[in-house]
Amino acid sequence: MLERIFKLKRNNTNIRTEIIAGITTFISGMYIIIVNPAILADAGIPYSAGLTATVILSAVSSIAMGLWAKNPIMIAPGMGINAYFTYSVVLALGIDPYIALGAIFWSGIIFILLSVFNIRTHIIKSIPKVIRIAGAVGIGLFISLIGFVNAGFIVAKPPLIGVGKIDIKSFIFIAGLFITIILVVKKYKAGFILSIAITTFLAWAIGQWIIPEATSSGNINSLVHWKGTYSSPDFSWFFKMKIFESLKYAYIPVIFAMLFVDMFDSITTFVGIAEAGNLKDKNGDPLNIKNSMIVDGFATFLGGLFGTSPGTAYIESAAGIHEGGRTGLTAVIIGLLFLPFMFLSPLAELIPSYAIAPVLIMVGVFMASPLNKIDWHNLEDAIPGFLTIVLIPLTYSLTQGIVYGLLSYTLIKLIKGKFKELSITLLLIDVFALVMLSIEYGLI
Repeated sequence: MLERIFKLKRNNTNIRTEIIAGITTFISGMYIIIVNPAILADAGIPYSAGLTATVILSAVSSIAMGLWAKNPIMIAPGMGINAYFTYSVVLALGIDPYIALGAIFWSGIIFILLSVFNIRTHIIKSIPKVIRIAGAVGIGLFISLIGFVNAGFIVAKPPLIGVGKIDIKSFIFIAGLFITIILVVKKYKAGFILSIAITTFLAWAIGQWIIPEATSSGNINSLVHWKGTYSSPDFSWFFKMKIFESLKYAYIPVIFAMLFVDMFDSITTFVGIAEAGNLKDKNGDPLNIKNSMIVDGFATFLGGLFGTSPGTAYIESAAGIHEGGRTGLTAVIIGLLFLPFMFLSPLAELIPSYAIAPVLIMVGVFMASPLNKIDWHNLEDAIPGFLTIVLIPLTYSLTQGIVYGLLSYTLIKLIKGKFKELSITLLLIDVFALVMLSIEYGLI
């Protein structure tokens, strides 16, 4: 049955590989179970309700991605868009969170319509090849930077950034990084999962036996957190959005702001992952892009229904793709792994961030491989490619890097008089990009 649904042999994979890939991606992105509810709580959504909504949306959307779009990509409430929802919309603008959820609902409806009528697919196909390649590399640097920051190895430090305080957690992270390098070089199957498990055990062992004085009430020790196992689901914010109130004229800009930010984030993620993981069709476009975009829009729509920020594709999917995930079975596994955490959310904190960090750094290594596909001697490609690569990690935003890459690409073509190389769709994207930047910078 699985072979019939997912075409495993045709994609040179098998059930074991897909399961390992699903577990790897889930572990790499499971932080969202804890982080997203904490951000939503600042918007007035109870932590327990935000957690339940996060888990259910991630499970349903990831399974839909696997069964409908047949892609090995995790879908969950997006980092960045959740902060935009909480701090820019609810807190800064003073909009009732129920109305803000209604805005998410309507942006999801528009998102789905754009996908059904292939408008988003045309947008993706019009993105220049150099931006796709640079986006993949930039995502790799971004993921690696997230790993170093989450491990506390790279911190804000005069004059800008630097190496953080070297403590026991730093030593465990470095040990985990070397363990991961060894496993990767030796090409061990499930090497990422094994490295996370070994590093987590190392943290537990050091805290339990070597520095037992670190043990504190409520934790196994100060290195590995343990706050019990069970938590009850909270559906109190399900279907509580104010659908029609959010359609008032004053809130229309919020709906389109949500749409712009979410659309650019998801499009750039899909393009980057497809390029890095070679998930492309015979025309060089991302596989099953129309259905993938529909599922992504569906995840935004569900955010409004369930009481959370919009769902979107996750760049951490690259970790599972590197482990061999090639079909939708990987995404189904990811979705199923979310479900127990509706009851067992405290377990998500058991794996420390510095144990996951080495895997994220290794993903960055693999995603840097397309660098040699950029013609660095041709400034028409080199400049937008470079801006895309460096701005993604430096701005901590995939969207910012892609947008400035596109704008610089267009500018250079205009200066060179190569108008025929600029499609109408690309020019419209540039306009949307400028609108999106204006919204993000608070100019409109």
